[in-house]
Amino acid sequence: MTKTKSTSITIRDVAREAGVSVATVSRYLNQNASVSPEVVARLETVMAELNYAPHATARKLATHKTYTIGLLLTDIHGDFFAPLFSGIESVTSENGFDLLISTRQPERRKGTSHPLGPHNTDGLLIFADSLDVQGLTQLHTKGFPMVLIHQSPPEPLEIPCVTVENKAASRKIVEHLIEVHRKRHIVFLSGPQEQEDSRWRELGYRQALNTHGIPFDPDLVVPGEFDRNVAQTSIRNLINHRVRFDAVFSGDDEAAVGVLSALHEAGILIPDDVSVVGFDDQRMSPYLTPPLTTVRAPTEEVGREAARQLIRFIHGQELTPLTLLPTEIVIRRSCGCA
Repeated sequence: MTKTKSTSITIRDVAREAGVSVATVSRYLNQNASVSPEVVARLETVMAELNYAPHATARKLATHKTYTIGLLLTDIHGDFFAPLFSGIESVTSENGFDLLISTRQPERRKGTSHPLGPHNTDGLLIFADSLDVQGLTQLHTKGFPMVLIHQSPPEPLEIPCVTVENKAASRKIVEHLIEVHRKRHIVFLSGPQEQEDSRWRELGYRQALNTHGIPFDPDLVVPGEFDRNVAQTSIRNLINHRVRFDAVFSGDDEAAVGVLSALHEAGILIPDDVSVVGFDDQRMSPYLTPPLTTVRAPTEEVGREAARQLIRFIHGQELTPLTLLPTEIVIRRSCGCA
């Protein structure tokens, strides 16, 4: 058998050479019905010999699927998102799906339709707060496959969610500052107000203070927004207003960069004068000065598991309502440990 250019080969040619019906070839290509292993082997041999590649557009028309997954985000800045993208893309490509990414700030999403949805994707991965309750409700009513990342579904919607354990790890890292390094005036840099991760981390912070009999001081909770520039400004303001503090839980590692910068420029020694800890264990964190003590969150695995859940949803398989991935403390020098 001589190889021909794939553009001149049709599904009928494959069926004829393999000695099966066109319907059998179609079932194999679209994976919408079982085909025996013997026939599968024969079809794959024939397609390789004929250099046949199914036309993507024809496949989509035949199955009413786009073979595309959408990812909605409010932002893609900072080092946090690279491992998340990597985890998602590894699963989507492995399963034959393309990935479309759209970003839009919360203030711009109201009253406008989103560029991703049932018209151009088979399902959506929705990062925290990138689609409002109205948008989630509309898609959920249609039965459109969705998986939330770092966000619980609003009541009463039943939408699968993949996130990390925030509260216990936050409590543990603040307790490390209190128990090991004798810190009593600990700043917490909060994330965006609507961000669920930030709320859980603040709860862990408050629990640690309460457990050790340290009064909660609202003056020590300042904006960080998971943003290094906002965090830097907040720490500068505390220093300028002579607010007493001996440690900072920065809320996330991105904000920790701004914290370190503000302390360095003020001549405050880290960790001798002020200890600093973060959350996420981003790729840059071991290389900061000093290396950052933080909470390691499995961000890449969050991406992988969210993509797996969505593909199961698309295929009508059983889902896990909540996937809560474990976190762990990583001790480096910024807290005061050698």
